[in-house]
Amino acid sequence: MSITQEYLLAVHRARLLDEPVPPAPGTHDRQVVRGWRDRRRFRAVLAGCPARGRLRRALARLLTAPTGPRRRSPC
Repeated sequence: MSITQEYLLAVHRARLLDEPVPPAPGTHDRQVVRGWRDRRRFRAVLAGCPARGRLRRALARLLTAPTGPRRRSPC
């Protein structure tokens, strides 16, 4: 069963039982992604890492050739 079918079934069930209709799939995606990003930034600050520039460094690591075994740092 797809997400759309599950949502339509939940809407139908909610209307039969006079309950509030659940939010449509994807309604809160921005809030979820923003919360995930904020949590990662907060953990980075607690670990003593810079809170900005992490994406650029990660992309640079992916684009450069590996030179050997690397130890993973918390930053």
